[in-house]
Amino acid sequence: MTTSNQQQTTGVQPEFGLKRPDQIKIAPPGGEKVPPGQFVAKTFPVLTYGDTPQVDLSTWTLRVWGLVEREVTLDWPQFCALPQVVMDADFHCVTQWSALDQTWEGVLVSDLLELAGVSPDAKHIMAHCFGDYTTNVPLDLALSEGLLAHRQNGAELGKDHGWPLRLIIPSRYGWKSAKWVNGIELMAEDAPGFWEQRGYNNNADPWQEERFWPELTR
Repeated sequence: MTTSNQQQTTGVQPEFGLKRPDQIKIAPPGGEKVPPGQFVAKTFPVLTYGDTPQVDLSTWTLRVWGLVEREVTLDWPQFCALPQVVMDADFHCVTQWSALDQTWEGVLVSDLLELAGVSPDAKHIMAHCFGDYTTNVPLDLALSEGLLAHRQNGAELGKDHGWPLRLIIPSRYGWKSAKWVNGIELMAEDAPGFWEQRGYNNNADPWQEERFWPELTR
């Protein structure tokens, strides 16, 4: 894992054209459902690093590995046979837009991990995705609220929004809600994912405006 001292010496800044601390705009109060610094979006914008992957459901698999009792690999019919739930949750992007009153449908992370059996030593997960994107989440947070969604607002999840499967973590900024998920790794120690290595806050709580590494906002 990259430490704060290492981050300071590398001089790495948020990359690929996304917002830096000096680009954050002042947002008016948006009501009790809107975190500070956020603007309410009328649509659900598309923000992606890299190209939208072309996923073939006939060969798609979801793998669970790491600190588990047994590694699990599911194909699409097997995943869809798991208990399906509906979750109503707002979505807050680090680039300052919030899409309220979203309805997501899919499989709870807790139900998926029950198949694999979580080792007592596991404390964190890393979501792995097509395109080599990753993001890290504390295991207890993933178990309490994580959803692997394949439908949004009554329709199949759009390809640009992560079809066929997107991890939804409602209480964190949207980069934690990884698109095009194809793997969940269980880990004892925390490790930064793609954006966490490039200047974005490891915890990512929108109500605390945890957008960037603390040293970038001093």
